[in-house]
Amino acid sequence: MYDFLKNILNPKKPDPVVIAFSTIPAWSAERQKNARMALEGAGKSPMQNIRNSAAQLQHIVNSISGSEHDPALHPKLKAVAKNSLPLYVKAMNAALVKPLSDDIEEFYIDAVECLKSCINSNRGQGRYLQAVFPEEMKAVKMAIDGMGKEMNVLTAALATYQKEKAAIDAVSALHRSVMDMQEDMERSREKERRISGRIDEITTRIGAIEREETGLAADADGNRAIHECRAALAEKEKTRNEITRNYAARSMTASHVFRKAEKVAARQQHQTGDISSIRHAIEILSDHDLPDPVRMNTALAAAGPVAQRMIAAGEIPLKNREEREIFSDTDAFCSTMAKLCTELAACDEACRNAETLLSTHPMVVRSNSLMREKTQLKSMLEKERQLQSELGQWKAKTTGKIPAVTEEIREKIEGIVGGNVQFQADTNVPERG
Repeated sequence: MYDFLKNILNPKKPDPVVIAFSTIPAWSAERQKNARMALEGAGKSPMQNIRNSAAQLQHIVNSISGSEHDPALHPKLKAVAKNSLPLYVKAMNAALVKPLSDDIEEFYIDAVECLKSCINSNRGQGRYLQAVFPEEMKAVKMAIDGMGKEMNVLTAALATYQKEKAAIDAVSALHRSVMDMQEDMERSREKERRISGRIDEITTRIGAIEREETGLAADADGNRAIHECRAALAEKEKTRNEITRNYAARSMTASHVFRKAEKVAARQQHQTGDISSIRHAIEILSDHDLPDPVRMNTALAAAGPVAQRMIAAGEIPLKNREEREIFSDTDAFCSTMAKLCTELAACDEACRNAETLLSTHPMVVRSNSLMREKTQLKSMLEKERQLQSELGQWKAKTTGKIPAVTEEIREKIEGIVGGNVQFQADTNVPERG
């Protein structure tokens, strides 16, 4: 007695439905098949009844279509029949002529269209025929009502099927997404191994470079030779800079006077040759490239006397000692500037040779090569670590997402089967986070 009451008050819960995660596609396909079979079973009788109603309507329409010329009809009713009957028959035939598909979903679409057309025809031209053909139009209404009731049954069956189909499709889509994520996770592990391998290779190479750089830094003889090369280069650059400053100072001073001479000569309309000589001298002195000594000497030798004459005539005042020193003896100035050009060219050559000697020293060549390689490797290492970080973030996000989607699948299957569902342990069941 106790057990009897216990079972009534606390009924035993049904055993859960156990599904292997790997069999979900097969389970979904079987469930879809069963749902389709259930739909077709539920729709078989309504579909046949709708076909019968359509055939009955066609028979009634055919029977009244010949009544248009019935001599027994009252003249007023005959007029009604004459005007409305052809239109009604035409509309009903148009609604009933389309064959109904054997596929239940296509059948439903065709039947809805047929039913709407019949209702509209009955409410339109059909209402004028009720007095002429009362029995026939009553039969038409009953056939249409019967068709509508069967359509309601079919609508409910289709709604049930489509709801379950949508749920099953959702399960299938979620299952595919889990499998895709698992495949991506497997690929990501391989990608992670490749990235880690590249990082190890790069860091190993950077370590080797740094050890070699340490060895180069400890090479006393090599570093002494490099220091001597740098000292020689610095000394030659110092000499070149001193000569450059001397050349630039004299060049700017002379150019300043020659520009004033050019303006005066143009204003007083001196000979064209004199003006050209002055301009040529200004161009050479202002050129950023070092001029040829002979060309420099020739240009200054032509322009110097012209400026001297203008100075002697009081047309150009000299304002400082440097200007007076230059134009008191233009021949000496020409020689000095030509000499400075020659010395600068020699200094440039000496500096280039010293730079080449330094840059081609084996230790410098090796050190620069190591530095370039290490810079490139560090850039590559940064990119690989960025990829590693992004991959780790993606894995963490996906690892947390898979159990959530798996639980969503289980809940959706529970909604389909109407009971508790458990996934049977197999190699494809995602682990819970």
